[in-house]
This record gives sequence, C-alpha cells and structure tokens, in this order.
Amino acid sequence: MPELQATLPYLAYLVSALAMLAGFVALYTRVTHFDEWQLIREGNLAAALSLGGALLGFSCTLAFSIALHASWHLFIVWSLAAMAVQLLVYLLMARMLRGMNDAIHTGNTAMGGLMGATSLGVGIINAACLT
Repeated sequence: MPELQATLPYLAYLVSALAMLAGFVALYTRVTHFDEWQLIREGNLAAALSLGGALLGFSCTLAFSIALHASWHLFIVWSLAAMAVQLLVYLLMARMLRGMNDAIHTGNTAMGGLMGATSLGVGIINAACLT
C-alpha cells in the first residue's frame, strides 16, 4: 500500500494547515476590535478586505513552510511564528493609524484595503524569509 503511505503526509499537512488557518482566523478576529463576520454579512467590504488580506498573508507563510520544510514539526513552529507576526502587524497598524478600527467598522474601504494589503505584504515577506 505505497499509495496510502504517500497520502498520509499529505493529509497530515493539509489537516494541520487548515487547523492552523482556522486557529489564526479565530485568534485574529478576537484581537481586532470589531466583529468581522457580522460586518462581512452586512456587506462591509472594508472588513472583508482587511480579513482577506490577513488570511492570504498567513496562508503564504503556511504554503512556503510546507513546500520548504520536510519536517512537520518545523512546519508547525514556523506557522505559529507566522501567526504571531500577522497579529503583531495588526496591532502595530491599529496603533499607528488611529481610528483604523472605527474606519473599517464604518466601511472605509481604503482603510480595509490598506490593512489587507499590509497583511498580505508582510505575509509574503515572512514566507520569503523561510527560504
């Protein structure tokens, strides 16, 4: 059963990455000062851009970590580090851009886009640092 043996690492990485992504979203949405899910349900594009950028930025690091590290344990370590970096970026941006949370809450797409792009950019740089 070599096919099954080859499938197990794939499944381990896939399930772990999806669990890390879900954990990141849960933690990220607790750290922010607004309810992204409610705002997105209401059609708030700013909240969708902000959260979407954070998801993509974190996913970049997950993907690079999976592709570049043979060790599952090292993948987990780098994923946790990436999670911390993304949360730190949000906290720093919220501190530097006073009123950012209110702006996203009220649907300021420029602010949501900036937050999303910043999160994505940092995620790409973070992923590149793994090489």
